[in-house]
Amino acid sequence: MPANSRGNCSNTSAGNYGEVNDCMTNDPRTNYWLRKRFGRRTIVKAGAALAVTPAIASIAAACGGDDDDAPATATGGSSGSGGSSGDTIKVGILHSLSGTMAVSEVAVKDADLMAIEEINASGGVLGKKLEPKVEDGASDWPTFAEKAKKLIQSDKVAVTFGCWTSASRKAVLPVFESNKALLYYPVQYEGLESSPYIFYTGATTNQQIVPSVEYLLEQGKKNFFLVGSDYVFPRTANKIIKAQLAASGGKVIAEEYTPLGHTEYATLIAKIKSSNADVIYNTLNGDSNVAFFKQLRDAGIKASDLTTMSVSIAEEEAAAIGGDVMEGHLVAWNYYQTVDTPENKKFVPAYQAFTEKSGKKRPTSDPVEAAYISVYLWAMAVKKAGTTDVEKVKEAMAGLEFAAPEGPVKVHPTNHHISKTVRIGKIRRDALIDEIWATKGPVEPDPYLETYPWGKEFAKEKKS
Repeated sequence: MPANSRGNCSNTSAGNYGEVNDCMTNDPRTNYWLRKRFGRRTIVKAGAALAVTPAIASIAAACGGDDDDAPATATGGSSGSGGSSGDTIKVGILHSLSGTMAVSEVAVKDADLMAIEEINASGGVLGKKLEPKVEDGASDWPTFAEKAKKLIQSDKVAVTFGCWTSASRKAVLPVFESNKALLYYPVQYEGLESSPYIFYTGATTNQQIVPSVEYLLEQGKKNFFLVGSDYVFPRTANKIIKAQLAASGGKVIAEEYTPLGHTEYATLIAKIKSSNADVIYNTLNGDSNVAFFKQLRDAGIKASDLTTMSVSIAEEEAAAIGGDVMEGHLVAWNYYQTVDTPENKKFVPAYQAFTEKSGKKRPTSDPVEAAYISVYLWAMAVKKAGTTDVEKVKEAMAGLEFAAPEGPVKVHPTNHHISKTVRIGKIRRDALIDEIWATKGPVEPDPYLETYPWGKEFAKEKKS
C-alpha cells in the first residue's frame, strides 16, 4: 500500500484538533463509526500457590488491610469514589481476547489479573478487594470505545487497564477524557501524546524507536526498508524514523504498509529481495508477523542474510512464529524474560505458574511486565491519595518510584509516562531474547522529542 494512502493519523495527538476526515482509516467500518459518532464536528485527534514477589511486599504496606461520551456525574464513571462499593473496588480490563491482536493481548490480560490476585492476597487496596471487570475489544476499534464506555458508565470502574494498538488507544481516548476516567496503557507506542487521563507504562519513542535506530546506524546499517501495519503507530513511527535518518546520514529505501491481519507477503518480500536495503525496520503487529517472518524464511532470507529490527515482537509472538524462524532477529524493548534483576527472578516463575493454571504456561514479555506494574502503580497511588478519586490519584502518581522486574521506574511529574531502561535484544532458538545492548540506566520519557534537534516538527504538536 503506498505510503501516502489514507489512514494516516500520524499527525494526531491528544490536545491537537482537526476534522474527522483528517483521521480516516483504510477500514470502512471504522470510518463509518467515526462519522456516525462525531459527524463533521471537531474531535480530538485522535504455581498453584503464588510466590510472594518484591512487588507484593512493597504494596502490602502501601495498600493495607445517550451521548456516547457524556461526562460522568458524581455517581457515575470514575468521579468521587468511583468503582468502590461495599468490600470491593471494581477495576476494568480491556484487551483483545479475540481477533488478530489476541495473539499478543491475552497474555497482557493475564498480567493484569495476576497483579490483582497478588494485591488481593496481600490485603487489597484501602482494605478492599479489587474486582476485575474484563471486556474483549475484539481487535476492533469501535468495539474498544463501546466497551470503555460500558466499563466507565455501567460498571463504574475506578480505573481501566487496557489496549495494545495505538488505534485502539486513540479510539478510547475521547471516552476516558470526556468521562474524566483513568486508563493505564501498557504498550510501547509512537509518542506525540500526553493525555491527562492516560498513564503510559510502555515506552514512548525516545525509549525504544529512536535508540534502536541509533543502534542500527552505529552497526553500519544505513539503508532502511520500512515495513508496517497500516494504522497510526507504524505510520507515525516511520515518520519519526525518516526525520531521524535524514539528520543522521541514513536512507529510507522503501516504505510499505499492509492491513492488520494481512497474511500474504510474497510481493512485499520480492521487493525487499530486489532492494539494496541492509535492514528491515518492522512495525507490523498481530498475527501478520507470523505470516511475514515465516514467508521471509521460506524465501531464503535469514537473520544472517538481512538484519531485521522489530518493535512489536516479544517472547509471546516469537514463540507463536517459531524460534527456528526467529533465531537471530533483533528487537527493541525495555524488558525481556531474561533480564537479570532480583524482582524478575521472582516475577517470571510467578507469572508462569499463574498462566499455567488456565492451561497455558506463557513466557513473560515487555507488555506483560508493563501491564503488571501498571496495576501496582495505580494501587500505590490510591493508597497515597487515600481514595480512588481520579483527580487525587493522578496527583499522587507524580514521582512514584517502583522496583519493577525491568529495573527501577519512576513516574514523570507532568507527562504521565515513566522512566525506562532501553534494551536491544536478539531472539534465541527457544524464542527467548538475550539482551545485547542497553542504556546505562532508565531514560526519561520525551514523548514529543523536544530534546532532539531534528524533532522540532514533532515538538510543535505538544499541547500548550
